[in-house]
Amino acid sequence: MPIKESAKKELRKAKRRRVLNVKRQKTMKDALKQISKLMLAGKKDEAKKMISVAYQAIDKAAKRGVIKKNAAARKKSRLMKALNK
Repeated sequence: MPIKESAKKELRKAKRRRVLNVKRQKTMKDALKQISKLMLAGKKDEAKKMISVAYQAIDKAAKRGVIKKNAAARKKSRLMKALNK
């Protein structure tokens, strides 16, 4: 456990950030899973409508540092490649 006040404050900040980061990551993963389920079901039109939601979630995660910039680009690229297949 932290002893100094500044360390205690950093711990509080880290807990708040972790909650937000987990939320961003979950939103991103849920969007990707939902699109993949639609594609497996053969509903490509609905999956293409969901693509903007997934892109937004990926971009927000990358912006906040939950995932790296190149990882975000790779996810978006693979998603479009799968949809166009």
